Amino acid sequence: MSVIVRRMREEDIPQAVEIEKAAFTRPWSKSIFKATLLLPYAAYYVAVEQGTVERKTAEQRAMEEETEEQGALKEETAEQRTLEQGALEQGENQEPDQDRIVGICGVKKIFEEGEISNVAVHPDCRGRGISRRMLEMLIREAREDGVESFTLEVRAGNRTAIRLYESFGFRTEGVRPRFYDHPVEDGLIMWLRK
Repeated sequence: MSVIVRRMREEDIPQAVEIEKAAFTRPWSKSIFKATLLLPYAAYYVAVEQGTVERKTAEQRAMEEETEEQGALKEETAEQRTLEQGALEQGENQEPDQDRIVGICGVKKIFEEGEISNVAVHPDCRGRGISRRMLEMLIREAREDGVESFTLEVRAGNRTAIRLYESFGFRTEGVRPRFYDHPVEDGLIMWLRK
């Protein structure tokens, strides 16, 4: 399935909260996301896995059942056929595209500096370059908006995330002792400077 990165919308918030819960010990609530999206100096992004989930029509199900039963005939009443045909005409047997939010991240812009937060990918989608794609868009758009330097905080033991940030040019410039809990761990303050 393809993944696209776009700006977060209000209807994305419930799925964003679920990703937060899976990634962080102190996840943001729906109300915090909603308030943050209203901030004129904040930009939040989502990675969306696009896909179509189609339900089988009654006719397709009937054909498969006949095949499985080696040609046994399925009896349907005229009333059943009429009801199923009406549902087909109204599109009730098909679902719309089912998009799933698989990653989130955001930045708050204060003059020429951007504070990056909430970088998270759903556990079953990690290792696919989704964080990189989100950060590339975030940094590119923030730079177009005048941001020159970026900062973020990361758990000292999160080597995967630290390697990712370093690949963008971030460097550790400070430590917040015992900043994280569950487990207790230092937070590294990283900067990407102009």
